[in-house]
Amino acid sequence: MTSLPLALTINGHRYELEVDPRVTLLDLLRERLELTGTKKGCDRGQCGACTVLVDGKRINSCLALAVSHDGAKVLTIEGVSHGEDLHPVQAAFIAHDGFQCGFCTPGQIMSTLGLIAEAQAGDDPERIREGMSGNLCRCAAYGGIVEAVLEAQEQLAKADRRTAA
Repeated sequence: MTSLPLALTINGHRYELEVDPRVTLLDLLRERLELTGTKKGCDRGQCGACTVLVDGKRINSCLALAVSHDGAKVLTIEGVSHGEDLHPVQAAFIAHDGFQCGFCTPGQIMSTLGLIAEAQAGDDPERIREGMSGNLCRCAAYGGIVEAVLEAQEQLAKADRRTAA
């Protein structure tokens, strides 16, 4: 099978690659670019472990062909923090025990970033649970995850107000 050209900006770095048209974005990230923070859980779009942001929108990277995102900006868990400084979402997950085994945590954090950016979180825990329902946690850390989303959203709103003033 012939390869196709693909250009992506991943975590702020530009990549120009030749890829098999059948390769998923998840496999490209993990196997070719060694960005293994994005997890392969079910490989069917049902668990959310592979969630990344593409052009600011949450997607299950296991369902997305890499070539269909030519020219896109992709954010993975590796691009969330700034050096040693955790993103407020990451800090909130730690503060509220929003993880246990940690396998789903990268996808949970990426989904939280998307949910907040989409202004879909609100302050209702049930609304947050619904918005995060595409991300499964086998350890059932859902209470901590909801609390983390609420705190992160509040911290990000405070930061936005400070920069706007």
